Amino acid sequence: MFIFAFYPSYGQDADSVSSKGEENERKISIIPMPVIATNPTMGLIFGVAPGFNWVNGDPANTSMTSYLGQILYTTKNQLLVGLRGNQFTEGDKLLMMTDIRFQINSQPTYGLGTDPKYSNTVIDDPSYPNVGDELGKGPAEQEMMYFNLFRVYQTFLKRHQDTRFFYGLGYHLDVMWNIDDKLLDLDANPPRETWHYKYQTEIGMPLDGYTQSGISFNASFDSRDNVANPYDGRYALAQFRTNPSFLGSTASSGQLWLEYRDYFTLNKERPRNLLAFWTYGWFVTGGKVPYMFLPATGWDMFGRSSRPHTMGRFRGEDLAYAELEWRFPLQQNKDRLGAVLFVNTATASSRTQDVKLFGHFGTGYGGGLRYMLSPKNRVNIALDYGRGINGASAIFLNLNEMF
Repeated sequence: MFIFAFYPSYGQDADSVSSKGEENERKISIIPMPVIATNPTMGLIFGVAPGFNWVNGDPANTSMTSYLGQILYTTKNQLLVGLRGNQFTEGDKLLMMTDIRFQINSQPTYGLGTDPKYSNTVIDDPSYPNVGDELGKGPAEQEMMYFNLFRVYQTFLKRHQDTRFFYGLGYHLDVMWNIDDKLLDLDANPPRETWHYKYQTEIGMPLDGYTQSGISFNASFDSRDNVANPYDGRYALAQFRTNPSFLGSTASSGQLWLEYRDYFTLNKERPRNLLAFWTYGWFVTGGKVPYMFLPATGWDMFGRSSRPHTMGRFRGEDLAYAELEWRFPLQQNKDRLGAVLFVNTATASSRTQDVKLFGHFGTGYGGGLRYMLSPKNRVNIALDYGRGINGASAIFLNLNEMF
């Protein structure tokens, strides 16, 4: 993969007047970040991925608001539009988490679980060769599954008194339609069945599209000193989502998300020298969850888990993920330039194939460079290279730290 991007940034001053008539300056940092890239599953990518950062009150008691936008088009006729981020009101009294996406997309889909017997192929057919992850020329066209996706997630969390504990409710809508599973051929002799087809028919769900609509109950703890690039603190989130059919879900279901992040300073004089740890568990707690809405790597809020594998590489009814990253400066007395080394691993179950969680793992590792666009807000440009199972390799370009 090759990526080129130009990173202009600027500040926009927005003035607001308090009830006492005092004028407060609120500076919005905007990074347009035009992007030109190539990706084996997307071809040539071009568009813009802007970042927005500001503080809604006194920086002494108000955390930074951070949003990432995306408008990308590819030479394989894929369109990716989205807006994701966290917004804190003045004094951190309220936290709003937003994830909005519209996609005309395609990607290869693998078997459920991390057992190589299933997860290294895109079809339930012993005669079909295993799929390699070294996608230098991209996956074969017939291995791709095409789909359209519309997502709206909006969560509101209230701060509990003067603590860093937040709690609240959310609404979550996923609609997927125009699903075209290229490998599926029921007219062949014998019929060629894909993992998507087999799973959907086993649970009695449609093949061409489905909807998941529900509410969530959330509890969070957040003591990070900076949401875009933490040096200290920790973050935890517990979210139980229920998707009843009366809210529009194709079938009723429940899912549980548990997440934890921590940051350990290695040198008090250089706080940018630290170890960062991230782990999450994502579980189906009941009901019927459509194949593409099952827990999967790369489908976290910012799509940053399981470098360097393709989005959705590991999928199952239960998923556990962990990542450790060493972040350090490259300059003796400045923090503009930095680097990271990382290793991660994922494990997924398949209840239909009797694949147990923690029975098999898919691991990735790599390193990257960081350039701090705004030392005050610690906003980074991140460029990473990683390798994984079956020769997987990729380059990733992002704003802010990966987690």
